[in-house]
Parts: sequence; structure tokens; C-alpha cells
Amino acid sequence: MSDNTVRWGILSTAKIGTEKVIPAMQQGELSRITAIASRDADRARAAADALGIPNSHGSYEDLLADPEIDAIYNPLPNHLHVSLSIQALEAGKHVLCEKPIGLTSQEGQQLVDAGAAHPELKLMEAFMYRHHPQWQRARQIISEGGVGELRTIQTAFAYYNDDGQNIRNIADIGGGGMMDIGCYAISLARFLFDAEPDRVVGIVEYDETFGTDRLASAMLDFGRGTSTFTCSTQLSPYQRVNIFGTTGRVEIEIPFNAPPDRPCLMWHETGGEIEQIEFPVCDQYTIQGELMSRAILDDTPVPTPITDAVANMQVIEAVFESGRSGGWVTL
Repeated sequence: MSDNTVRWGILSTAKIGTEKVIPAMQQGELSRITAIASRDADRARAAADALGIPNSHGSYEDLLADPEIDAIYNPLPNHLHVSLSIQALEAGKHVLCEKPIGLTSQEGQQLVDAGAAHPELKLMEAFMYRHHPQWQRARQIISEGGVGELRTIQTAFAYYNDDGQNIRNIADIGGGGMMDIGCYAISLARFLFDAEPDRVVGIVEYDETFGTDRLASAMLDFGRGTSTFTCSTQLSPYQRVNIFGTTGRVEIEIPFNAPPDRPCLMWHETGGEIEQIEFPVCDQYTIQGELMSRAILDDTPVPTPITDAVANMQVIEAVFESGRSGGWVTL
């Protein structure tokens, strides 16, 4: 690690990494993608060549043993998030791990404990949306009383995917809508209320073939307000967040997959007037990489502590439990 860049290694050639995260991080000033790994050496080399990455490895273990790597980004399937991230920490690497943190909150706690055993290393879950300026502005508006008292949040997030070979439709490795996109709705509610819900209730529908949850609706009760959401892997693609307070509201047009090639829009209504807020073109994955690299270089806390990932997972589990029981679940 030099004084001004962090050398990153990428665990796997997963599409989110090769198509979104890696190109975005390569645009940053502090993040240098040095190597990529796959269990298939040829696939790793092909990805490295396509993305202009200097080195490739034919196994994850080889990348973790690479002395030229300071930090790793883990976009592996959900069931490999914790185990490979722990291996990375034990190999002396900082870790940025994709969401959700694992298959269960208990598994996530194992990663938290591993991070605590290596306090010299940085560890963060990759909820990239939080770092986009539109979400920073939304939280600022709320904290400054721009909607009065925050009372309720409504979130919709859906896409259509009925490919049985897609990892999002494989139950055993953490597929399903809640783990893939419902986690965003839960995360943003906790982010804006700056609290954990007291209780949750949900309805969950499962695909008869895949065994994964394909449609879920839930309400989180924060005591002073609520958050409701619907997420689905088999609905017309759509996403939107509406935030309501006693004197105003905020609406975010593209809350999660914020485009990196055009401005993003938000509307803030208060006093009977609607202000359209336009955010300049930026890439939230670039911002996330730069924030993580800066924390590593300066030895400062990461933007989101890893304990937040376990708390989010606990709410996901509570929604599933409520779906089975048909009643409220207290956290």
C-alpha cells in the first residue's frame, strides 16, 4: 500500500463486480484494482484482460496469499460471503463484502467477531446506495426537520427473473427477493429513522419451483413511525421510495440502482411547494470504493460499521418468521 492508493483484489468474476463495481472503482483516485480471482484460471485471465487488471489468480486462496493485495472486494454468492471474508481477514486483507452479509444473522456475527479479532483491518458491508449524494441529502433533510417529524416510509423494489440457473433463484445459496432487494428497503428505513424497529409483520410468497421468496410485503414499526415495503423477483421492474413527515415529504426517483451516466432526481415537498433536486452525474460504486480506501489509508472508521449488517439481517429474519407465523414478531 502506497501513501495514496489501496491495492484491491476481487474475489470472483461475478457480474456485479465485472460490470459495475470494478469499472467504477477504477475511476477512483484511491482505489487500484490489482488482481482478480476465479476458480477457473482462464476465466480470471479473460476478465483481467477485459478490464485492464494486471494480475489474475486461478483460486481465491492464491489471491488472498498475494502480498501485492491490501484489500479485497467479495461479490461471491451469499453463502460464501462470511467464510471467504473471514479467510481474507486472516490473510491480513481489509474487506468490502457484498450485501447481504450472510445467510443468517448468526453467521454474520461470526464475521463481526472475526473483524474484532483484527482491529487493524477495515471491514464493511457494500450497501452502495447509502453513499450516493441523494441519500445523504435525504437524511440531511430529515435530520434538519425538512419533513417535520418522520412518520412513514414507503418502498417498492422489483424486477422479473424466472431463470432457474440464476443464483438469485437458488434457495440453498441465499437466493430470493428479501436477500437480494428487500434488504435495501430494510436498510434505508433503519438508516433514516436512525433506529432499529421494535417489531415487524410480513407476508411472504414462495416460488413453487425454486423455493425462493418471490413476493414479500412487510411493515416495520419503529414506535414513532412505520416503514412499509414490497419487493419481488417476479414483477414488472420498478423502484421508488417515498418518505413522509408531518409537514413534508421526499420522493426519490431511482433510489437503489442510481444510474452512473445521468443526473438523479429527488423531490422535496414542504409548505405546499415542491422543489426538484437534481444531483450531478456520479457513480455510487466509485464513491463507496473511495470512502473505503480513504478509511484504510487514514486508519479511520468505515462509513458503516459491520455491526449494522447483522442488525439488518435480524430484521430480514423477523420478516420471514412473521411470514410463517402470520403475526407480529418483536425484535
